Amino acid sequence: MPVILIILFIGLVLLFSSFFTVKQQTAVVIERFGKFLSIRNSGLQLKLPIIDRIAGRVNLRIQQLDVIIETQTKDNVFIKMKVSVQFKVIQEHVYEAFYKLEYPHDQITAYVFDVVRAEVPKLILDDVFVRKDDIAIAVKRELNEAMMAYGYDIINTLVTDIDPDIQVKNAMNRINAAEREKTAAMFESDAQRIRIVAKAKAEAESKKLQGQGIADQRREIAKGLVESVEVLNQVGINSQEASALIVITQHYDTLQAIGADTNSNLILLPNSPQAASDMLNNMVTSFTASSIIGEEMKKQPKRVKDRGNKTSMDYNPSDTSNPGEPTK
Repeated sequence: MPVILIILFIGLVLLFSSFFTVKQQTAVVIERFGKFLSIRNSGLQLKLPIIDRIAGRVNLRIQQLDVIIETQTKDNVFIKMKVSVQFKVIQEHVYEAFYKLEYPHDQITAYVFDVVRAEVPKLILDDVFVRKDDIAIAVKRELNEAMMAYGYDIINTLVTDIDPDIQVKNAMNRINAAEREKTAAMFESDAQRIRIVAKAKAEAESKKLQGQGIADQRREIAKGLVESVEVLNQVGINSQEASALIVITQHYDTLQAIGADTNSNLILLPNSPQAASDMLNNMVTSFTASSIIGEEMKKQPKRVKDRGNKTSMDYNPSDTSNPGEPTK
């Protein structure tokens, strides 16, 4: 009885070990006595116990491998590039992927290194940034040719990062800043030039209009002078006298306009070369006339005015006679 139970238990174990499941997007390689037997896809599968075994499971989903490469450009700048490779195992070539290539990640990394270090040294640093898609296409082309024989399909390759040395990046930033400052200065100079031209045009237009206004004003003044001369001629004043009268009238009108401002501190002085001499002669003449008038006033007789008991008199200081005495 115990032997039967043992045999039954072993039979159940073997029976259950004959069944296995395969997940979606996965392939299972079955070997019999170490020799390839078959490839099983997703679902419930059956194998012979003890005789058959699962040699391995192959992932059929798209995988990504990030490769970081340090290389040198044509202008001797060392950069680090990050290349992302997206690949998958071809379902019809699971056998090749499982048996022909043991370390696919290492193989892909080696090809990426080889292609990048062959392409980047042909380019200067600026072209590496501009033509990174060309580098990615070259990597994909090389990988497809090499990995297709091993059952791998390269879906896409992407250059996701280009990292130059920190000093190079700082220099590039300074160059970009200087270039932008140069562009800003050009725009500012253009704007300044436009403002200057517009201001000059406005001033020219203003001067033109001002000149027209002055010309119109003088034209009207001339018409007024003509009319004034005609009116004066009608009353017997000739043109020369009329012109002199008009000039004098305008002169005194100007003086009146200047003196009308109570806050004005303007002083009018003669401006001709002989004006100072004329002004001095006029002042001397005025002082002489004043002295003569003063002497004549002293020679006038005294005037006495009776106002009741009080008298007031105008007298000559040189007269010493008593005003109260009767005149003989």
